[in-house]
This record gives sequence, structure tokens and C-alpha cells, in this order.
Amino acid sequence: MLNRWMDRLCRLLDGLMVLALAAMVVMVFANVVLRYAFNSGLTLSEELSRWLFVWLVFVGAALAVRDRAHMGVDLLVAWLPRWLQRAVLLVGHALMLWVTWLLLQGSWAQTRINWDTTAPVTGWSVAWLYAAGLVFAVLSGLWLLMDAWRLLAGRLSLADWHPQTTAPGHGQGDAQ
Repeated sequence: MLNRWMDRLCRLLDGLMVLALAAMVVMVFANVVLRYAFNSGLTLSEELSRWLFVWLVFVGAALAVRDRAHMGVDLLVAWLPRWLQRAVLLVGHALMLWVTWLLLQGSWAQTRINWDTTAPVTGWSVAWLYAAGLVFAVLSGLWLLMDAWRLLAGRLSLADWHPQTTAPGHGQGDAQ
């Protein structure tokens, strides 16, 4: 049930990312054409594109956490016995959760500090820019906790994490 909700959320976020990227492309392209062809421009374009880019990066990074798509070096871990692989992955998850917690605290502090600060062109609160870090931290923390739970329950192994790097004799179903 929870996985279906997470899948729907991911599809929604994917769609929002597509819209944000399309809006960025249109605004920047229009601004370039207006500047070089008509010696004018859209003042809103630069600021809004920057904000959309920040949100695009943070939401994309959170989705990459869910898909386990971030780059990792697990050559040594792949050669460890399964029980030790699980332990190393749990330690890695604990460290990622700690960093996510630090990012959540920092983003929350910056959001609060900048709530009354307005952007020069749009007049919007700059807190909305820093809220992207909050969204990332909440989503990635949730997905890291779900994966840690799966690791503890024995339903997630290194083969599930990075199927292309599992060493011979240490894959799924080996009783080591």
C-alpha cells in the first residue's frame, strides 16, 4: 500500500520536474531572443529559472535516492559475505540518514531566517528557495528509512542495491 503511494508521488514529482525544465527552457530561450533581437528581456526569467533549477536538482536528487541511482563505490562490499554486506549497507544508511538530518536542520534554519526576505524581482519570500532542501531531506529520509527497514528485514541485499556489481558467489539466495 505504501509503495503504491510512493510510486504515485514519484510520478507526480517526475511530472513536476518535466514542467519545471520545460518552463526553464522556454524562459531562457525567450530571454535570449528578446535580448539579442529586440534589445529587451524578461526580468522574471533569470530569477525564476534559478529557483526552478534549485528545485529541480533537489527533487531529482530525492528521486535518485528512492531509485538508488546515486553513484556508489561498492567493489569491496561486493566481495564480503552477505551478513557483512548487510551490516555495511546499514552503516551506510545510518550515515546517509545523519547527513539528511543535518541537511533538514540547516534547510529549516535557512527557511526560517529568510521567511521575511523577499526576492528582488518576484517579491516572493526567499524561504521558498530554501524549502527545496526541506523537501529533499523529508523525502530522502523517508526512502532511506524504508530501505533500512528492508535491509533489517532481509528483503534488500547488495544485489538489489546495485545488481551489476554483485560478486560471484555472493548474490541473492546464497547462504553465507
